[in-house]
Amino acid sequence: MNILRIQGGQSLVGELEVPGSKNAALAILSAVVLAEGTTVLHNMPDITDVQIKASLIERFGAQCTLREGSLYIDCSHLYNGECDQETARLIRTSFYLLGPLLARIGRVTLPAPGGCKIGARPVDLHLKGLASLGAKIDLVHGNYVATTDGLKGADIYLDMPSAGATQHLMSTAVLAKGMTTIDNAAFEPEVTALADFLNRMGARIEGAGTSKITIRGVESLEPCQFRIPHDRVQAGTYLLAGAITRGDVTVHGVFPEHQAGLISKLKEAGALVSEGPDWVRVAANNRLKAVRIKTMPYPGFPTDMQQPVAALLTVSDGTSVIEETIYESRTGHVPELNRMGAKIRLEGGGRTALITGVEKLKGAVVEASDLRAGAALVLAALAAEGESVIKNVHFIDRGYERIESSLMNLGARIERVASADMESSMLQTEPGG
Repeated sequence: MNILRIQGGQSLVGELEVPGSKNAALAILSAVVLAEGTTVLHNMPDITDVQIKASLIERFGAQCTLREGSLYIDCSHLYNGECDQETARLIRTSFYLLGPLLARIGRVTLPAPGGCKIGARPVDLHLKGLASLGAKIDLVHGNYVATTDGLKGADIYLDMPSAGATQHLMSTAVLAKGMTTIDNAAFEPEVTALADFLNRMGARIEGAGTSKITIRGVESLEPCQFRIPHDRVQAGTYLLAGAITRGDVTVHGVFPEHQAGLISKLKEAGALVSEGPDWVRVAANNRLKAVRIKTMPYPGFPTDMQQPVAALLTVSDGTSVIEETIYESRTGHVPELNRMGAKIRLEGGGRTALITGVEKLKGAVVEASDLRAGAALVLAALAAEGESVIKNVHFIDRGYERIESSLMNLGARIERVASADMESSMLQTEPGG
């Protein structure tokens, strides 16, 4: 196992371009099975979630080859393969293969989904929508068994604008006979990216990026080449790194409108923000001030940025309030940040965090509990006095491509080491060791 060792107190300055989007890549990897032949996905992020998703697709007969940042997926010979529960439960989006595989081969068996433990994430919206399209789904010994006599278009209303359900049902409906409408659909840029990908394969989708999506079913789809858009969450994390270290960081390859929620709060807190057509720059010369944040579906403040921004607010003047409305258990970062000297108190059953800014954080040994909690701890360590050690780096690797390299390019003092090497080094520095 690896750990990250970070020497804090260095202002980060520079420019970088973030890799492809984790969330867009995973959604597209679910849909790629719809077309017979070889599809090529460029700008594919080199993260563990993508590696796991590719291995899952291979269980159903696909052949995946990664070459120079591009993933070649041959889906010529798919079948209802066996997927072990342990692997499928490593990532949430394993479940999003159910509908597209059903549309392609008519029968699928998939284990119940997993992913980060950040709260209940029921799949009832997915199951209800798939049933409307003509899927017959049973849960048997922890596995979803799906069959169909033929998928047909339907009018689907989502009780909440779930990005996952919108993507899953849209990817399934493209091969259903007739027309499908998805009302109260999610607006996320990743939904639009998926629709662009499907349309390039020959689908007929209109309205992606609005609350109503219309899909006219087609007989078949063709493989294509497609470039994964840049990761807006990684971009936001590096912009926060500039703010929390009182540095100056510019991220290229991102659209400012996709960062609107974060940019608004950074400006409100007193950060210096400038924007271009495909870049955002954030600088902070002084301590920022407290703000109030409420996570909401896009275009509101993103839940994936809630934990990283909490790190920034621990060293801002005043008392900030963060209300998490999407997931009820996205609080694994709180005790670890408090271990570093932060003052965070949870209220409202853990959904609301009251953050009183402190003069400075202090380096400590902390553990990531999930992907975005890990990012929050990295940000805190960059600003803290002294050295921090972050354990459970495998969570961070799920969504950040070589995070230490990107931060080093901005001037951070950070290194990845094997935990055994770290323990040996600590023993040698102990008195009498």
